[in-house]
Amino acid sequence: MKHCFGYVRVSSHKQGEGVSLDAQKDAILRFAEGNDIAIVRWFEEQQTAAKSGRPVFNQMLKSLKAGRAAGVVMHKIDRSARNFFDWAKIGELADNGIDIHFATESLDFRSRGGRLAANIQMAVAEDYVRNLRSEVLKGQRGQLERGYYPFSAPIGYLNNGKGQLKTIDPVKGPLVKLAFELYGSGQHSLHSLRNEIARRGLAKPSGQPLPKGSVEALLRNPFYAGIIRIRKTGEVYEGAHEPLISTELFERVTTIKAGKSGKKVTRHNHLFRGLFACGRCARSMIPERQKGHVYYRCQFPDCRRNCIREDALSDGIVDVLAATPLTDQAIAQIDTKAKVWTRKFDRGAKTQTCALQLAHLDARLERLEDAAIDQIIDAGSFARRKQKLLLEKAALQNAAREDARFHDNPLTIRKFLERLKSLAVHYEFAEPAEKREIVQIATSNRSVQDKNVTVEPSKWLRDTHDALGVLSCAHHRATSRTFSVGTCEPRSTKSEEHALQRLADLARSPNVARLFGLFMDSYGKAAFGKHDCQDGRDRL
Repeated sequence: MKHCFGYVRVSSHKQGEGVSLDAQKDAILRFAEGNDIAIVRWFEEQQTAAKSGRPVFNQMLKSLKAGRAAGVVMHKIDRSARNFFDWAKIGELADNGIDIHFATESLDFRSRGGRLAANIQMAVAEDYVRNLRSEVLKGQRGQLERGYYPFSAPIGYLNNGKGQLKTIDPVKGPLVKLAFELYGSGQHSLHSLRNEIARRGLAKPSGQPLPKGSVEALLRNPFYAGIIRIRKTGEVYEGAHEPLISTELFERVTTIKAGKSGKKVTRHNHLFRGLFACGRCARSMIPERQKGHVYYRCQFPDCRRNCIREDALSDGIVDVLAATPLTDQAIAQIDTKAKVWTRKFDRGAKTQTCALQLAHLDARLERLEDAAIDQIIDAGSFARRKQKLLLEKAALQNAAREDARFHDNPLTIRKFLERLKSLAVHYEFAEPAEKREIVQIATSNRSVQDKNVTVEPSKWLRDTHDALGVLSCAHHRATSRTFSVGTCEPRSTKSEEHALQRLADLARSPNVARLFGLFMDSYGKAAFGKHDCQDGRDRL
């Protein structure tokens, strides 16, 4: 009786869970019984044969060459190999006197005719794989051109079956968005970000932080901003799925990752590190802790006496944040004006403007594709420029959706003003990292000279003051005052409508959205505790 190995294979683990492997073994055993063969060892593999390098297959070849069996019995030719490289290895075994048997195909591998027939069947099997791959790629490209992602959903999204759009994971999606926001704040390195998001729930099943490479890949994936990019080929497509983050946030994160921002972490991560400049030499004030207090000093020799305590800087920030007090009556009257304005808003003109902008972007995309076809630009430049244009298009479409949503629900301005009313209070509730973000978003031109703190409101806050000044029939003043409506001669309707439009745009801007997102987090934690944070948001 001749001793042989038995080799069975399926292309995937899913197939291995079925009856395919058992059916192959049964056929091989029946063949062995009828041909006086004893199967002394089984080699079982769950891997495609389209590519070379199968570990179990190579182990079997090594054992055969070592003389541990007289031959091998396989179910069919396409179970042995579907590429010519591995098929050549099987032919080499036969040339060295090792028996090659196929249980369901009556081929004499030692004869010229049997070898030729086997080679022809192998060519057919290889062509089948090649054609199948071509059809799969064609189907994938068709889905990509429709904006569908035909691969496994990235973390933060859910798979919904073949041919379905990926949807945001209600559990992991907000955590992925938070990861972008934390890194976009400039206050985290990749290492500290991994630990922070792991603490909040975005981690391995074991609870350990995600690998650094996984976090890096997450932060540079434009899928979260609505753009599909194929990593292997560099191809870029416009996605039809719902974006998880804004294009502005994605580009800010990309800029930080490119090293175009300042230092993210230090040993002593002081609250206002790098945020205040010396009023004399414009150099950064350097923090240091002494006797339980943090002092900010200018290290330039000519400015040695320019020193101030951190709490004095915080007072200067609060003064600016509290410089826009609003009465409930003023908010109510502005809300009434906003509702009247939205009812008579000309959506047709706005839609037409947006359509023209989108058409202009589409024309630029077509010219870019023509340049790539004519080989005016290389593939890498084409992919980068296309991604940039698609991000611009996604931002424009998102702005149009937000604009339509606002005019269907004009409470956006009221909510904006109510939160603005408690700007300084929310700052007091925030954690140190959140306070830094608030300072960066809401203030500008921060400096210190002779213990005098100078802090100005950021542009969006100044624009808010100007719009409120129009609606309150008064010019903006730098000093703190309470805005009231209807106490003087009314401005023109056109001016008020322009002011309302400006407030609506400001209320929906990315910086303001991030700012008030921080406020909701900090207020909920301080007022109701971590477990009641969502309840706190609801009450607000």
